[in-house]
Amino acid sequence: MATRVARAAASSPLIWYEASCLGRIVGRGVSRWASSSSSPKIADRLSGVIDSVNDRKLPPELRGQRNAVRSETDIVNIVERRIWHSMEEGHFENLPGKGKPLDLSTNPHADPAEDTLYRILSRNKCAPEWVELNKEIRSNIAEWRLALQRALAHREGGNSSKWGECSEALKMQLRSINNKVFRYNLIVPFGRQMFGLNWEKELDHLNEKKVDC
Repeated sequence: MATRVARAAASSPLIWYEASCLGRIVGRGVSRWASSSSSPKIADRLSGVIDSVNDRKLPPELRGQRNAVRSETDIVNIVERRIWHSMEEGHFENLPGKGKPLDLSTNPHADPAEDTLYRILSRNKCAPEWVELNKEIRSNIAEWRLALQRALAHREGGNSSKWGECSEALKMQLRSINNKVFRYNLIVPFGRQMFGLNWEKELDHLNEKKVDC
């Protein structure tokens, strides 16, 4: 019982709060509830509170049937059935905007202020700073990788001095590109960040391509 209560309480902040409140109440009255006969009652009350809170989170079809819920799939199935019944009953017919083109002039997922700014820039044939920086970074990376391929040809040809000279220059360029990537990740909208370059990984990638060929 204690294990089940602790596991359920840890899964939800609300449950944990209610459990901790009950725990404090129990702690204040330890001297009064010290008898062995009262401890099971306290545990049962605590378990009942947790079950009640969890039960309210379930869809109405599953309330009072907690043992029937084996996974999130059971809840997803109920949602899918509701959608299917709504489709059968025609609730998705004659919706506002049906048959009309989508309004793509605004981005519902963007901050309104940013969306307005982007539209102003677009009308003036301009792009946000992060878009221009993204193009610059991708162009720099493409050029850098071509230079790395040429430098590797010197190493494979036995010209170690030329390879050493080129590799040092390439590492400096790599740091410059990664600095741009760092700045880009600070100003780009969330979810559009990119990874920087890694010297060892780039070398391994080129070696793997040669093996495949």
